[in-house]
Amino acid sequence: MNHMENDKDNQIVFEELAKKISSKIEDENYTKYSVKRGLRNSDGTGVLVGLTEIGDVRSYIMCEGEKIPTEGKLMYRGLNIMDLVNGFQKEKRLGFEECCYLLLFGKLPTQAQLNQFTELLGDYRELPEEFTENHILKAPSNNLMNKIARSVLTLYSYDDNPDDTSIANVLRQSIQLISRFPILATYGYQAKRHYYDKESLFIHMPQKNLSTAENILYLTRPDSKYTKLEVELLDLALVLHAEHGGGNNSTFTTHVISSTGTDTYSAIAGAIGSLKGPLHGGANSMVLEMIEDFKANIENWEDEEEVAAYVEKVLRKEAFNHSGLIYGMGHAVYTLSDPRAVLLKEKAEALSKEKGMEREFSLYKNIELVTPDIFKRVKENDKVVCANVDFYSGFVYNMLNIPRDLHTPIFVIARIAGWSAHRIEEIISGGRIIRPAYKNVAKGMEYLPMEERY
Repeated sequence: MNHMENDKDNQIVFEELAKKISSKIEDENYTKYSVKRGLRNSDGTGVLVGLTEIGDVRSYIMCEGEKIPTEGKLMYRGLNIMDLVNGFQKEKRLGFEECCYLLLFGKLPTQAQLNQFTELLGDYRELPEEFTENHILKAPSNNLMNKIARSVLTLYSYDDNPDDTSIANVLRQSIQLISRFPILATYGYQAKRHYYDKESLFIHMPQKNLSTAENILYLTRPDSKYTKLEVELLDLALVLHAEHGGGNNSTFTTHVISSTGTDTYSAIAGAIGSLKGPLHGGANSMVLEMIEDFKANIENWEDEEEVAAYVEKVLRKEAFNHSGLIYGMGHAVYTLSDPRAVLLKEKAEALSKEKGMEREFSLYKNIELVTPDIFKRVKENDKVVCANVDFYSGFVYNMLNIPRDLHTPIFVIARIAGWSAHRIEEIISGGRIIRPAYKNVAKGMEYLPMEERY
């Protein structure tokens, strides 16, 4: 019997064994013991578990105990993301490298400081000798998130000083990872494309003098060509995904793992595993699946009433995947607006005209427009929902001809900047291993001799 036949037979065994697991904890126990499920308070806000100076998400104000929704704000080191983006775009510069510097060092760089930082990133673009052949091409993966995590763990073996958690050493490791993530992701994609999809293999060398956004497009495309607007939009997407406060799942994972004193590669690999989840970084893929369903079932994408009727069917679990969810609408923190979606939408509209995709852009706009009121009526829920960054990011990547396999990895390429800043902050300021409590509610059990068990 071959290996695959063994797996098939054993799967039946595992399914039967799974039925014996009956450890579902009853919901009333969570209320009884005042458990903050998901580390959330009863009003939906996050439980305060730490302090940070890196990122801040603002979406409501508290007045006499009542949460009042406001337009969303995202702050990087106290600087409004709107001001950061408007600043570098007004000066006709790309912003991701400047954003990384800001997150790591807590201030905007001078031109000389930015030049030194970008030179360091350029110096580390290339992977260690034979790494591409031995660890990427010879070990392809059908899922790039797992491939990137494995590559990060493998880089530990190529580091002469991997376990040193001094700030200088962790900073060096962080800058190396920020620089190399675009290469790990795009090379992983090329390997997957060749060995799984049976397509031609293209491996371009990363360019020291190109920005992160330019390198992603250069390494992904067979002809390495791209337009100025394409680079600007991808650079913006990277800036908007670079950081989102300490409470998001993957950043909190970075804090938790870092608090143990472990190495950088282990902490970052754990964060990647968190971001892979469809409730976190993988959400934009669900938006794209939903949009394909909308396009197939709505005749006139620009007809607001027709779009509204189908949105209602989806919310009533009568269409799409019957989950009752409009993916990309609503957020754990943002209420009236997500500033990342606002900025991305503006650039997306410009690129949709360049790409001849205005009609599809209208579909997105109409879904965003009609969903909040229909949600409130159908769900009988007063929660304020808005488009989040995932709603438009997949559309942007499609317009950039970035393969679906790379959509969530681009999130990783951006977020490594925030993770690195939070890891350094945890090492400097954390001071204690993070160890929340779990209440054991299991019933007592007596030991039974083998012959008395059933």
